[in-house]
Amino acid sequence: MLFLYNLAVSLAAFFLKIVAFFSPKIKLFVEGRKNVFSILEEKIKPGDKTIWFHSASLGEYEQGLPIIEKIKEKYPSHKIIVTFFSPSGYEVRKNNNIADITIYLPLDTKSNAKKFLKIVHPEFAFFIKYEFWLNYLHELEKSKTPTYLISGIFRDSQMFFKWYGGFYRKALKAFTYFFVQNESSKQKIEAIGFKNVIVSGDTRFDRVAAILERDNTLDFIENFKNNQQTIVIGSSWPKDEILISEYINQAPDNVKFIIAPHNIKADQIANLKSKITKPTVLFSEKDNKDLSQYNVFIIDTIGILTKIYSYGTIAYVGGGFGNPGIHNILEPAAFGMPIIIGPNYSNFAEAVSLVGLQGCMAISTFSELKEILDRLLNDKNLLAQKSNISRSFIQDNKGATDTIMKIVS
Repeated sequence: MLFLYNLAVSLAAFFLKIVAFFSPKIKLFVEGRKNVFSILEEKIKPGDKTIWFHSASLGEYEQGLPIIEKIKEKYPSHKIIVTFFSPSGYEVRKNNNIADITIYLPLDTKSNAKKFLKIVHPEFAFFIKYEFWLNYLHELEKSKTPTYLISGIFRDSQMFFKWYGGFYRKALKAFTYFFVQNESSKQKIEAIGFKNVIVSGDTRFDRVAAILERDNTLDFIENFKNNQQTIVIGSSWPKDEILISEYINQAPDNVKFIIAPHNIKADQIANLKSKITKPTVLFSEKDNKDLSQYNVFIIDTIGILTKIYSYGTIAYVGGGFGNPGIHNILEPAAFGMPIIIGPNYSNFAEAVSLVGLQGCMAISTFSELKEILDRLLNDKNLLAQKSNISRSFIQDNKGATDTIMKIVS
C-alpha cells in the first residue's frame, strides 16, 4: 500500500505540472516549490537550531499561531520554519513576522522528505490539525524527532480507521503526543492503539480571544457604519451572495451591510455589485467619498475582515452552501455577534457546538435568512441574548495553548 501511495504522489506531481498551464492557483502550487531546497540551504546552516511547523492552509496557520508565538518566546535562539501545502495559505502569510522562514512544503516523496529534514533538522516538529504526510512522518520517526499534532480532529471517514489503513496507522507512531480538540477524537485514536493522546481543545479560541486585546480600529468603517446596525458578511461565495443581495435590496435603509467576498476577482465583484440596488461602494474606490451615504460596502481587498467584524451587529459567514463548508465563525463570535451560516457545517466542530447553543443559526433558504435577520434587527433582547452566547462560547473554550505548552518541552 505504501508503494501505491508513493506512486500516487509521483503521478500527482507529474499531472500538476500539466494542470498548471491552465490554472493560476495550481501554477502557484508548482512554481512555488521549484526553489524550496535552495532557499532552505541558503537560510539554514548545519549548526542552526530549528523548529518546524506545518499547516495545510491559512486556517491551520491561524490555528497554530498561538503555539508558534509561545514556542518563539521559549526558544528565541531557534529559527522558526513554517511550511504551507496550499497557495491560499502561503500567498496570504508568506510575509508574516513570526517565522524566520515561510515556504511551501515539497511534495511528500521519499527523496523530498529526506532532503527537507536533512536541511531543516528540526529539534521539534508540529503538524496543525491534519495533513499526515507519510514519508515526512517516517523520516521524523527514524530521526526520533519529537513530533506533535496540534488541535487534531479525527473522524470515522479517515483512512486510519479503515481495514485497509494499516500503513496510515503505522505513520502515526511518529507522534510524541496527539493534542486533540475533543473527547470523540481521543476515543477514536485510542481505539487503534495510541495512548499518548490529550484533549487540549482548539487553539483557535486562544487566537481569536487575543484579537480583542489589539487595536481593531478602522476609521473608514466607522464612517461608513455611522452608528447604524451593521450586518457583516464574511468570506461569501456566489450562492451566499444570491440570498444576501436579495435581502439587502428589501432591507430598511437604516441597516448597513459590509460584504467581504472570499474571491475578490474584479469580474466577480462587479457581478455582486450588479445584484444590489442600494447605494454601494467598493473598498478600492472609497477615497474622497462620504462613506456614510452608502448602504453597502464591498471589501475588494484582503487582510482586514477580522477588524471589520468588530463593527458588526450580526455576522453572516459564507461557504455553507459549498463543500467542504463554512469559513471561520470564531472571529465574529469573539466580538459577540449572532452568526448565520449555510447548511453545510457538520464537519466543523465549533459550528456544531455554537449552533447547539443557539448563538449560531443555520439557514437553507431566503425565507429562513429573512426571518432570522428581521427578528434579530427588531428584537433587542434576542440580539443581546445571542450576542452573549457567542461571546461566552469563546471565553469558555480558551486554554488549549497553555495545556499544550505545559507538555511540550
